[in-house]
Amino acid sequence: MPEIAEVARVVHFLRLHLVGKTITKVLALDDANVFGKAGTSSSAFEKALTGKKVVSAGTQGKYFWLLLDSPPHPVMHLGMTGWVHIRGEQTGYTRYVERMKGDKEQWPPKFWKFQLQTDGDPSVEVAFTDARRFGRVRLVDCPAGEDIRQRSPLVENGPDPVVDRDVFTEDFLKRKMRTRHVPIKALLLDQATISGVGNWVGDEIMYQAKLHPEQYCDDFGDADISTLYKAICYVCDTAVEKLGDSEQFPTDWLFNHRWGKGKKDSATTLPSGEKITFVTVGGRTSCIVPSVQKKRGRAVVDIKEEEVAPPDEAGTKSRFFESKGESKAGDLDSELRPKKRSRASKVVKKEDQEGEDGKVPKLNGIELPGRAKIEKKAKASTPDLGRRRSSRLNKSAS
Repeated sequence: MPEIAEVARVVHFLRLHLVGKTITKVLALDDANVFGKAGTSSSAFEKALTGKKVVSAGTQGKYFWLLLDSPPHPVMHLGMTGWVHIRGEQTGYTRYVERMKGDKEQWPPKFWKFQLQTDGDPSVEVAFTDARRFGRVRLVDCPAGEDIRQRSPLVENGPDPVVDRDVFTEDFLKRKMRTRHVPIKALLLDQATISGVGNWVGDEIMYQAKLHPEQYCDDFGDADISTLYKAICYVCDTAVEKLGDSEQFPTDWLFNHRWGKGKKDSATTLPSGEKITFVTVGGRTSCIVPSVQKKRGRAVVDIKEEEVAPPDEAGTKSRFFESKGESKAGDLDSELRPKKRSRASKVVKKEDQEGEDGKVPKLNGIELPGRAKIEKKAKASTPDLGRRRSSRLNKSAS
C-alpha cells in the first residue's frame, strides 16, 4: 500500500509538471467506490476542475491534494494500488522504469479513473489509476487563504513526521505513548496519531530502533522513546528524500529483505546471518529480526510467529499486500482489512425458503431447494437404522 514515501513521489511529479498550468479538459469515470465513497461524483469532479489553474500541490501522510485558484479542491488517497501517471514521463520507480524500457506507452493507462489535460505547448496529460478501486478522490470546499488541512479528512489525521516537524517532536511522541496502551506498532500505524506510516515503514522504524513492535507503547523508558523518535525521523526523511525508490534505500535497511514471505528462493536471513521472521497479532503482520529486536517490557501475549519458509517449501506465492490498518482517522486502512465471511451469508433465510407460494430461493443467482425438499431428499437417502436393528433382533429372538 502506498505510504508516506510513495505519496511524496506522486506529489513531486505533480509539482514538477502540473503546478502553474490551467486544466482545459477533464474526463472522469463514474466509479461509485473511488468518487462515491468519498462523497462526490465523476461529473462534479469534472465540473470542479475544468478551467481551473493549479496553484500548488501538497501532502500529509497518505493524502495529497491539488490547490486550485478557486474552490473546491481535489484531495486524493491512493488506497492500495492507486497511482498518478504523466504522459511521456515515467513516474514509477527505477525497477519499474527498467522493466518497461522499450515498451510502447499505453494512453490512457489501464485502470484509469480520471484524466486531466492542461493548456500550453506542449500540454500536460495526467491520469489517476487504481486497479483495486480502494483509492479515494473527493472535493474539499476550502476558501482561498484558508488552510485546507483544517478541513476533513485532513484535520482528523495526525502530523506528518516530515512536513510537520514543528508539531511532531519527541515530547509529542512521548505524550502519545504515555497516554495509550496498545502495541507500539499499532500506535505508529494509527493515522490519527501520525500520518503516513504504514506497514513497511513501521517495520523499518522498529528495526532501526532495535525495538520490538508488539511491546506496549506505555512501557518504554525515555531513552527508548528518544531512540524511536530518531528512527521515525530517519526512516521517513530518507524514504521521502529518495521518493520511495527502494533502489536508493540504504543497504542495511530491513526493507531490502522483508518481501520474502511465501516466495520461492527468498531470503530467510539478513546478509549478517540474522534470522528474519514474521509475527502476527490480531491479524496484523510484522517483519522482525528477533536477535536485534528483543522485548524489554510488557508485550502482547497472543503472538503467532510465522517463519519465512525455506526455498523448497515456500512455493511461488506473489508478494502479499500488508495494508490492514487500525486508523480511527480519515484514512482508509480500516476499509482495506480482509473481510471475514459470515456463516449467515451462506444460509437461506427462512422467509426465502420454498413455501406454499412455490417460490424457489436463490443464492448468488443459483436456485436452491427449499427446506422441505432438502429434508425429503435427506430422509430418502438415509437408511432407517432403527428399523434394520429391530428386524435383526426379532430374527434372533425367534
